[in-house]
Amino acid sequence: MAPKSKTVAAAAPPAHGYEFFGPVGAAGISVGLPILCYIFTFVCNDISGCPAPSLLSPKTLSIEQLKREVGWPDDGIYGLASWRASTAMAAYYLFNLVLYRILPATETKGTTLVTGGRLNYRLNTLYSNTLTLSLLAAGTLAQGAEFPVWVFISENYLQLLTASIIISYAIATFVYVRSFSVKAANKENRELAAGGHTGNLLYDWFIGRELNPRVTIPLIGEVDIKEWCELRPGMMGWIILNCAWCAQQYRNYGFVTDSIVCITVVQALYIFDSWWFESAILTTMDITTDGFGMMLAFGDLVWVPFVYSQQTRYLSLHPLSLGPAGLVAMLSLIGLGFFVFRSANSQKNTFRTNPSDPSVAHLKYIQTKTGSRLLTTGWWGVSRHINYLGDWIQSWPYCLPTGLAGYQIMAAGSLVEKSVGAFVMSDGRQVIQGSAKGWAIPITYFYVVYFAVLLIHRERRDDEKCHRKYGDDWVKYKEVVRWRIIPGIY
Repeated sequence: MAPKSKTVAAAAPPAHGYEFFGPVGAAGISVGLPILCYIFTFVCNDISGCPAPSLLSPKTLSIEQLKREVGWPDDGIYGLASWRASTAMAAYYLFNLVLYRILPATETKGTTLVTGGRLNYRLNTLYSNTLTLSLLAAGTLAQGAEFPVWVFISENYLQLLTASIIISYAIATFVYVRSFSVKAANKENRELAAGGHTGNLLYDWFIGRELNPRVTIPLIGEVDIKEWCELRPGMMGWIILNCAWCAQQYRNYGFVTDSIVCITVVQALYIFDSWWFESAILTTMDITTDGFGMMLAFGDLVWVPFVYSQQTRYLSLHPLSLGPAGLVAMLSLIGLGFFVFRSANSQKNTFRTNPSDPSVAHLKYIQTKTGSRLLTTGWWGVSRHINYLGDWIQSWPYCLPTGLAGYQIMAAGSLVEKSVGAFVMSDGRQVIQGSAKGWAIPITYFYVVYFAVLLIHRERRDDEKCHRKYGDDWVKYKEVVRWRIIPGIY
């Protein structure tokens, strides 16, 4: 019998080296991103302001004062978690699993694996999450902003964040350990990710050792962990958190502004688009190339819902109005970005699945030695990742409604200078910008900068992958389609 290590390695293509600066980068990201999530939570708060006042006066900064201003738990680090929030989060995941199993679904096959097989996928995210939203809408109609789900999220936000981090790390650890049971030529079509079996425990745990980890759960059946996490708990959680902050704004002030509604609606439409075209995810790099480890688990289950909803969280405390002109500008920008993003992706998917379709039959392409065809006209002749440009354009209307972000919360009855943009909360506290104006921009505009870095990095990774796959044909393709993302610039 062959040694076990050789048997496992045979189930995947050769590893192709480190990404993200190797083990050091993996360690930094694995520790740094959760800390950054907590920083966002504490620095921008409903107790003292955004940012906390002491941070604006570093010469007189006191740790004890800062703790009081940011709402650091009385019982210290133990207060970051609670059984109540953890149980609620576990119930939310279980509910998603039940809907995945009992609701109607479309059965489809994924792309061809290195083993030659194709996995079956059960797709019903649209039905599942629409039902969830319908139940939440019914509860809101019955009880308004006091609907217990919205109140619970606001009161336990910190602990829910911790629960999500723990779940993501637990899943990443589970799939890493289980990946060592992958055998060559297995009937389940299990295989290792090309970049995830370097032999370094930390790096492989972070990047993802197994390409398509699946698990069979009693009464639920088989679940593709990666595909399920991509679109269900985290993306749904993004909408839920936005709605919770809309409800919080109403409880704070007795009204809901057009800015917070605009962000909530356009982000919901972006998310619904991914649910509607769920089958398209099966051809993305996340599914076809990346292993499932901490990077994707944390990104799907923590980063997306908790970081991407920072703008609505901010506006729940400091309401701003766009006005008719501002609203039209935001919707126009989101419409432009969405048009580029969806048109480009639809054109690519149509060409891949039905190249004789009249809408793509006229497009020119390069025939590669692998049998694949690389488009050189149409959207994909403009730049090699024109869809990324559309995606990035859409990110701006998520952040612009927060304006020159920053606010201070003054105690009820405090004497403050009357000014435009001052608000009185339902408990009598006053919210003004004051000296905090502009200092919260790194928080509310973080998404735009981060997303640009993410897309550039993803494009570079894809470029390396395609060069390995297509060789000289990819070099020839890049000579024809010169620009990476932004035509004429990058």
